[in-house]
Amino acid sequence: MKIVYQGIPGSYSESCAKENYSGCETIACKTFDECFDKASQDSSIRAILPESNKTTGNIGIEYLVFKHRLNIYAEHFYQINHNLLGVPGSKIADIKDVYSHAQALSQSSEFLKNNNLIANVRADTAGSAKYVSETKDKSKAAIASVLSSKIYNLDIMRSNIQDDKKNMTRFLIMGKDIFQPEYDNNMKYVTSLLFKLKSKPAALYSALSGFALNGANLIKLQSFPEKNTFSSYFFLCEVDGHIENKKIQNSLEELGLHCDDMHVLGVFNADKLREK
Repeated sequence: MKIVYQGIPGSYSESCAKENYSGCETIACKTFDECFDKASQDSSIRAILPESNKTTGNIGIEYLVFKHRLNIYAEHFYQINHNLLGVPGSKIADIKDVYSHAQALSQSSEFLKNNNLIANVRADTAGSAKYVSETKDKSKAAIASVLSSKIYNLDIMRSNIQDDKKNMTRFLIMGKDIFQPEYDNNMKYVTSLLFKLKSKPAALYSALSGFALNGANLIKLQSFPEKNTFSSYFFLCEVDGHIENKKIQNSLEELGLHCDDMHVLGVFNADKLREK
């Protein structure tokens, strides 16, 4: 299996892909747009994309989800353990500047504060590790993954420096072809969809009433503006259950009556860590 990810080798996205899909071929992309483009053009390619983080919230890929409308095959809740990486032989007392992605720095803010370290924002975690490795400067360190330490020959000076020791990022596996698991009443599923409401009073209230009446549990509802306007919004919605479940079917039929556009992004097995 080929899996594209945003960043360079050693990123958390690549680490998640390798852990969940043993033997997969990982392909680095400079941007999220490039990931979506590659997966949209080739049905043999999957994209692994960070969707949200338990500590810092949404990553910000919603517009690309709407634009490309790739099918979601799976979700993975991946433990994010941040590590302080330095050039071989350096000590924490030597470090002045720490480099990483803005979210990694934010998620490790207490450690940085307690050690009087200066946070420096860069594009990604693995890129920060590569930068520190290339400088060979003992006063610089990066916050990145264990995989990054191995790739860029850096020492792990301190492990698990994140503020929340149960820090999790939710990753989505997406691709071009439509696929959904067969319905099994003993399994837990998530149905994901996009919708745009008709322009009328109380449209959202009316649209969501079907979920309440049918006993369907909404587990995510997020709005974002349609391109080039603030007067029209799309909603990204996730429902607890399989689309073949009668209460989900009835809820979506009711929702469709109030929509100008509705698109099912996928049905997939709920990650076991969702309950924790």
